[in-house]
Amino acid sequence: MTERPQDSENTNSSRRSFLGGGVAGLVAGLQTSASLAASPPEDKVTTHVSAVAESKVKVVNAVNSRLFSFCGGLTGDWMVTSIRAICGETLPDAERLHIHQGLGNAHEALSSDTKWFLRGVTSNDRYVTRPEKELLVARQAPLGRATATHAALIPIRKSAAWWAMTQDERRALFEEESHHIKIGMDYLPAIARRLHHCRDLESKEPFDFLTFFDFAPGDEPLFDRMLEKLRSTREWSFVDREVDIRLKKVTPT
Repeated sequence: MTERPQDSENTNSSRRSFLGGGVAGLVAGLQTSASLAASPPEDKVTTHVSAVAESKVKVVNAVNSRLFSFCGGLTGDWMVTSIRAICGETLPDAERLHIHQGLGNAHEALSSDTKWFLRGVTSNDRYVTRPEKELLVARQAPLGRATATHAALIPIRKSAAWWAMTQDERRALFEEESHHIKIGMDYLPAIARRLHHCRDLESKEPFDFLTFFDFAPGDEPLFDRMLEKLRSTREWSFVDREVDIRLKKVTPT
């Protein structure tokens, strides 16, 4: 669950606008561009509008690939085996988890049977030094290995006191005092993970981070030991809501 520091509030606001409402604006721009292109006054305008539309499509697609939606309900490739509140409010029971990447057709993940819907975006590395980054890249495994048929989705929210600290204060508590990165690295490559940031979205989300892990069934005790170590650190005293969702890959019939 390697976290990454937040930038200044202005930078955060710009990022959230780009990933949230900003995307809607880009889509609206695409629609306007398409309308103009349908009846252009001259060839020059047609060429210009097409270039603008094409550039906006590229930007929207780039954002698409970083946005992940986690939908708890009756359908999905992962069977929910347990949902447990570690601290704060839990989430409603769900039978399956559906994971959707991108904005396109995201509504297809929702239905009348949806119990909860969580979203986050992958982002640049934060709270990680260059040597730490190089070690992580060398050791970590990708998600989706054939043997990794067990998984966990762990949403967490940190307190206002955590976010009131400066970036260097959070980094010191995160690694120098709590050894978050070192603890996680001890369990690589058995445990693979992907971190999603919720505060980067313009909409108000119930959690700050969503971390998705996968591992072989035999490595679940290792995963539990890693969580036990992380939850015993001072960093975790700033977590005011955490839910532990365990999953098992559904075998196609």
